[in-house]
Amino acid sequence: MIKDSEKFADEDRKVKDRVDAKNELESYAYSLKTQLNDKEKLGGKLSDTDKQTIEEAVEEQIKWLESNQGAEADELKEHKKKLEEIVTPIMTKLYGQGGGAGGPGGPGGPGDVPPHSSHGHDDDSL
Repeated sequence: MIKDSEKFADEDRKVKDRVDAKNELESYAYSLKTQLNDKEKLGGKLSDTDKQTIEEAVEEQIKWLESNQGAEADELKEHKKKLEEIVTPIMTKLYGQGGGAGGPGGPGGPGDVPPHSSHGHDDDSL
């Protein structure tokens, strides 16, 4: 009985990891898409070229998600990383041009702070 419960616990953890990874990628992609369409947020602050680059990357990931519903956590994390690798330099460049403390999109939202950076920004200033 204990072995069964350990087996199920391991399977439950794998399912949870997969669902969490899928939710993270999905949330990040759709949040970026929403912000790109909002002239008050990211959409009004990016150059046309940068906006198009992010839009294409987001659409690519959304299409991949739709056609790979059973993807494993590692695959999902890798695709989120690919999207971040495209978005992060653009966001960093935007901040370098005076994008403002807390970044576009308001405090706490995906795309708010370039991935892998600290949240030491003054997010309350918005």
